[in-house]
Amino acid sequence: MARKSIQYKQHTFNISYEIVNPNANVDIIILHGWGSNKNLMKQSFAPFMSGFRHIYIDLPGFGNSTCSTVLTTQDVARIVELLMVQINASKDIVLGHSFGGKVALLLNPKVLILVASAGIYIEKSLKVKTKIFLFKTLKVFGFSKFRSLFVADDAKELSEYMYQTFKNVVNEDFAEKFQAYQGKALLCWGEDDTATPLRSAKKIDALIEDSQLEVYAGDHYFFMKNAKDIAQKIEKRFLETLGK
Repeated sequence: MARKSIQYKQHTFNISYEIVNPNANVDIIILHGWGSNKNLMKQSFAPFMSGFRHIYIDLPGFGNSTCSTVLTTQDVARIVELLMVQINASKDIVLGHSFGGKVALLLNPKVLILVASAGIYIEKSLKVKTKIFLFKTLKVFGFSKFRSLFVADDAKELSEYMYQTFKNVVNEDFAEKFQAYQGKALLCWGEDDTATPLRSAKKIDALIEDSQLEVYAGDHYFFMKNAKDIAQKIEKRFLETLGK
């Protein structure tokens, strides 16, 4: 594990990362989802794709990376870009799971690997809307200390900086950004995913001109049991870019 200090918007972010296969010539940047860390992704993908230099990154505020201010998804992508400059990494391939998929998209790589990516807005259920209304009402009367009873599981136990960041990123609609992407994309999804449902994958697949959708059995973390097959498809997708 290594760390680099990134200066961004008058703040210092200590970003933790790890490189596997350091002598390989082609880079693959691998980004985790909200509430996760680089170790989960490394555990899944490090045994495969030996021809690529794997770069696993803890996004700001997660794992061993620090965050001392409120961010947007664009901010997170810029911090990752600044890290890539420091470690001389290229954007040949970027893989992002869930929230990391939105960050990966903003990096605009040659090959975009979206693993159960976030980015398609999903209308909130009546139950969730009611919880939000109740929390806002209690907040007016000074009961914001009960926040943990109302927020989503992904936002519980977060620092105030990260909670506000979560509020910034959770409802973003990246449909136009997916449509604007001009590289090759591989979409990998779990058919029983409830966090980023399969209908989101189908919409992204329709939006990106050169995309391929692969559906697997499993939920939001289906990739942990299917990493070998996903890795093989990534290698094939990258080889296709060389034939252009």
